[in-house]
Amino acid sequence: QLQLVESGGGSVQGGGSLRLSCAASGDTHLSYCMAWFRQAPGQEREGVATIETDGRTTYTDPVKGRFTISKDNAKNTLYLQMDSLKPEDTAIYSCAADLLPCVVTGFRTSAYDYWGQGTQVTVSS
Repeated sequence: QLQLVESGGGSVQGGGSLRLSCAASGDTHLSYCMAWFRQAPGQEREGVATIETDGRTTYTDPVKGRFTISKDNAKNTLYLQMDSLKPEDTAIYSCAADLLPCVVTGFRTSAYDYWGQGTQVTVSS
């Protein structure tokens, strides 16, 4: 089992930055694909970024060049650095993990077994 807890959300003006963290506990000795998802009001949850165990990353097109996913294995923590934030980035952001490689799970929410509770990000214009 793996437990995930996000932090770092908040309110920011457009053009600003936030860094989200996702602390993992439990079976952290196993190798997981890690990912960030977001869900805006009235919309379905969508994938934002993934990071493989070897560090390879993928991003959804709307955040490319603005968001950076990374991880610190020593701290068992996943990060999402969000720069040049836009009002359309407003959503609840959740981290997720799965034992399958990210090339298999992709941005399919049903493919991830472990989820955090989410953290709210609000970007004002």
